[in-house]
Amino acid sequence: MAGGLVALLDDIAALAKLAAASVDDVGMAAGRATAKAAGVVVDDTAVTPRYVEGFTPDRELPVIKKIAIGSLRNKLLFITPAALLLSQFAPWALTPLLMLGGTYLCFEGAEKILEKFGLGHHEDEKPVVLEGEEQEKAMTAGAIRTDFILSSEIMVISLNEVADEPFAMRAAILIVVAIAMTLLVYGVVAFIVKMDDIGLHLARGGSGARQALGRGMVSAMPKILAGLSTIGIVAMLWVGGHIVLKGTDDLGFHTVYGWVHHLEEEAHHLGGALLGWLANTTASAIFGLILGALVVAVVTAVNRLRSPAAAHH
Repeated sequence: MAGGLVALLDDIAALAKLAAASVDDVGMAAGRATAKAAGVVVDDTAVTPRYVEGFTPDRELPVIKKIAIGSLRNKLLFITPAALLLSQFAPWALTPLLMLGGTYLCFEGAEKILEKFGLGHHEDEKPVVLEGEEQEKAMTAGAIRTDFILSSEIMVISLNEVADEPFAMRAAILIVVAIAMTLLVYGVVAFIVKMDDIGLHLARGGSGARQALGRGMVSAMPKILAGLSTIGIVAMLWVGGHIVLKGTDDLGFHTVYGWVHHLEEEAHHLGGALLGWLANTTASAIFGLILGALVVAVVTAVNRLRSPAAAHH
């Protein structure tokens, strides 16, 4: 009896060690996959704050919570199962899907740059606070739709990084990535959105240093939002351009990505790893801008062709 109990305890200990090792493996793989998707995360974090512009302060955090829940639902119920099924039964489709998503990111980035130079079309949005509950629902739904595309990119990039793992391991890794990414993005977004309120609270009381910090946070807020917008645009072009370039190489068209890789190696030789990374990033962003501008031109032309027909009907 005692021997059986000892053997059982040994088995339990062995299973616990195996489980711990599996958790460590999932954590490390999730961290690796998350790092690969960092550019899209920056973009997601930069894009989301504009969806709460115009809300009264008491509605900002509830709206961010709704968007975060919608984002997590998208990742866990729709994107992750679809990505896992594709990776299991049609792995050849992952690269084209990645390239399609990368092209969309290039399009979004190029469109925003063209708008800054007055070359794009931008529809002015009425302040949410004047439109009531229905407008809040519409803005939240719009944010969740935008997040769906960015979340799809995050999850497919993450999946591509761990494509060689067993199915169960891939599923566990993607679940960890989905939860971690959602908490990270919307935690940062909530802090950014409420930063001016925190600053006002600090500025109204306490020591002189505390008040100075509060005033600094309030005055820095517009610059931070403007900086995030710029970083988001650059991230879209860089990530989107790199995804498409890498995809063409994976599909057997090596010329263009070969040029970029050669440039990266030359820069690395001259100034080290950082300069090499900057060369690759800059080349990817330029490629993304060119590709995105071409897509914008095509979309604009198609819309102009359709407009007279729509008006006629």
